Amino acid sequence: MNACNRLLAAGVVVLGMALVSLSTAAAEDDWHSLHDAVRDGRLVALPGVLDWLQQRYAGQVLEVELEHEASSIRYDIEMIGPDGQLVEFIFDAATGELVDSRGQDIDAMKRR
Repeated sequence: MNACNRLLAAGVVVLGMALVSLSTAAAEDDWHSLHDAVRDGRLVALPGVLDWLQQRYAGQVLEVELEHEASSIRYDIEMIGPDGQLVEFIFDAATGELVDSRGQDIDAMKRR
């Protein structure tokens, strides 16, 4: 399994674990709702966002959260960089655009 596939698998596992923490009925409804939103084009699929991030930044994904804000849905992706820096990338889940990044020495993680 190559690094990109491991990264994708880790992100899917983390997202899946977040859904498991909800009650069974609520998690099933959330999962179906999320799947429908991606299928209908209202949300960008997580693998596409992770691919974009991996192409531009070196590091390993530690956690992925799907956050529901009042007016938007976003992917919060936490990565650890090659020098141990902890960085959070925030993507608009509807467009797939990076809207914010926070953490230490983010520029050092950029792929050249």
